[in-house]
Amino acid sequence: MRCEKLREEFMEAVLSGPAAASPELQEHLRSCPACAGELASFQQTMTLLDEWPAPGPSPYFSSRLRARLREESAAPARSWLAWLRRPVLAAAAAVLIAVGAGLLELGHVSRDPNTLATNDSVTRAGTPGSAVSDLQYLDKNADLFSEFDALDGQSSTE
Repeated sequence: MRCEKLREEFMEAVLSGPAAASPELQEHLRSCPACAGELASFQQTMTLLDEWPAPGPSPYFSSRLRARLREESAAPARSWLAWLRRPVLAAAAAVLIAVGAGLLELGHVSRDPNTLATNDSVTRAGTPGSAVSDLQYLDKNADLFSEFDALDGQSSTE
């Protein structure tokens, strides 16, 4: 456990030198040959990386960069309609979706109080033909059925 905790300080010791390592790390390196070997391996790797020359740019890099810059500057500037086109299309699509959803919703709702309530809502609550759905249907249309009873009473008296 102690080795794992101190291995976190290895890179700092390699980059700044073994003298800059904490006294706790120096003491641990004297007593643990595995950690000392790993630190030596890190130091050798860093020495090799310091000696390795960094590659330069390819010989045609500058000429390709200049050609690309010329192409970009020669391209025609976009009109102000180009950046406006996408938001307008998105807004139009949103409006069409909202209008379509509104029309679909209005098509299923009857606002006339004199018509019978549809049985759609009743079938959702219970199975069609069950006692619960029949009672819900009668409850929804109680006013209308009372008017039918009044009409039946008038026709029998005439």
